[in-house]
Amino acid sequence: MAKTQEYPMSIEDSSSLLAKHLTKEIFEKLRDKRTVNDYTLAQAINSGVQNPDSGTGVYAGDEQSYEMFAPLFDPIIYEYHGHSKEDKHQSDLNPANLKAPNPDKEGKYILSTRIRVARNIQGLPLGPAIDKAKRENIEQDISNILCRSRGELAGTYYSLSNMSEADRLSLITDHFLFKAGDRFLQAAGLNQDWPSGRGIFHNTDKTFLVWINEEDQLRIISMQNGGDIQEVFTRLASAIDMLSSQVKFAYSDHLGYITSCPTNLGTAMRASVHIRLPNLSDNTQELEAIAKIYHLQIRGIHGEHSSSEDGVYDISNKRRLGITEVQCVQDMHDGVVALIKREQELAR
Repeated sequence: MAKTQEYPMSIEDSSSLLAKHLTKEIFEKLRDKRTVNDYTLAQAINSGVQNPDSGTGVYAGDEQSYEMFAPLFDPIIYEYHGHSKEDKHQSDLNPANLKAPNPDKEGKYILSTRIRVARNIQGLPLGPAIDKAKRENIEQDISNILCRSRGELAGTYYSLSNMSEADRLSLITDHFLFKAGDRFLQAAGLNQDWPSGRGIFHNTDKTFLVWINEEDQLRIISMQNGGDIQEVFTRLASAIDMLSSQVKFAYSDHLGYITSCPTNLGTAMRASVHIRLPNLSDNTQELEAIAKIYHLQIRGIHGEHSSSEDGVYDISNKRRLGITEVQCVQDMHDGVVALIKREQELAR
């Protein structure tokens, strides 16, 4: 990985958060510091330096990165999340506190619901700084726990290192298989030793999925067709409870769950639906106005920067840090209720 010993002039034409907040003074102050895992400022900013079109441009190599490089990370976190260095984070994964009856029982609008969280193991380096042996140990330990799951969560683990062609094709068909990260993750060091230590677990019903050692050490996902948001959240909470009873996740009272990308800090949650809104798709200003009220993000069904197809959108929570998981999902549910109501009014 490139070692930036001088201030990277290449970012001066960038609109990334890195370019906005990395002054020459901050660079000089931080460039010789190293975390307990030997992670440096050069590594933290390499993705944004190599990719001036980055939105954020920085990655943490461990929990200490957020403390040691705080003069850079703190203003980025504040701009993205509105969360200052004095603010605290609280977690709430109790399904009883969520009020989310199915807003589309007849199935006219919501195609599917998906809620995921990122998690990393306390005391271990994050993806950009971890070595091959530690990554493989995570795969072994977590896959063993998952394979002991019972009831609704019981399923099968597939290691990317020794996957059969039949399993590979099956996972592609189900849209479960993840690939090596893009150039942004590559420059951050998240593709090292690919595919060693990576794998996928899913339950028998294909409603519970775990990615091991993708961008973060764990991506825990609950999903199903239709709009029963409460059921999806309840399953996710059950899975997180099962895992956290056997693994200690990296967490701080200030930043919540620790992730390699600062945009995922806090709940590290993305709660989303694929929803068909053909009339609102012709009224994009109104669609965006409703989304803004409920702190929602609008994407095309193929992810960020994609466009809608046949009036179908991916609608998800925008806030992650400084609010609870229940609040994230409540935002999404209440916004979806409002979107469906307006879609019905336009249809009439």
